[in-house]
Amino acid sequence: MKKILIAVLLSIPACVWATPSTQVWIPSTDVQKFKSVHLNVDNYVSSEKETAGNWKAPLFVIGPTLGVLPYEKVQAEVGFDLMRAGVAADSDPLYLHAKVGTPEGSAFAGSPALALGGYNFGTKKDVTDQNIVYGLAAKNVGKLGRFSAGYYSGNDKVLVDENGDKENTGLLLSWDRTLSEVSDKLWAAVDYQGGDSALGALSFGLSWAFSPNTSVIFGYDVYNNDKIAGANTYTVQLDINLW
Repeated sequence: MKKILIAVLLSIPACVWATPSTQVWIPSTDVQKFKSVHLNVDNYVSSEKETAGNWKAPLFVIGPTLGVLPYEKVQAEVGFDLMRAGVAADSDPLYLHAKVGTPEGSAFAGSPALALGGYNFGTKKDVTDQNIVYGLAAKNVGKLGRFSAGYYSGNDKVLVDENGDKENTGLLLSWDRTLSEVSDKLWAAVDYQGGDSALGALSFGLSWAFSPNTSVIFGYDVYNNDKIAGANTYTVQLDINLW
């Protein structure tokens, strides 16, 4: 699945998300298949006015992700996004991401899926270069769904709280499940990213697959620190597998 970066740029909180294969907000252990090309088109819109009475500018993100390894047990993807959020950093809109991972059961019978990756690699030093690296493990638990846990670390010059203190590390947690009792096309997820930078958030989402290659996530993001991230956001994320 998609999903989504937040940047603190020139002391202006702004949503910016370079998207590896994700849940609603955080990365997932999913990896694009070899030679597949995935396109994400994500929008984040403020749910309410800011304290000053203004609306936070909407964020628009678009970019491809390409599967690059021809192996069943070790897979990898690379990609980039172009983003616009109505802030000064729009002049440097390119963000890169990459991930390598193994599916469940690859190491031994019953082994969890594992992923190691990086995202939000911006091109402007100490402004857009959040340079986040992360590790994740995930396991399906019968009808309960899939549970994921991991940790991330990023650029402590960029990932800060409202006082400028470092907030560049934190937990990554998620649950997701196909709601087959309703339809095999319906998927739900809840995820959490720790920390009091603008990245920290608890997110909820539902996805509907309109075809085998096209799905849309409808979600909501509750930020850990609204003083730096601003108002909570609604998100609509279109995911298309081009081939």
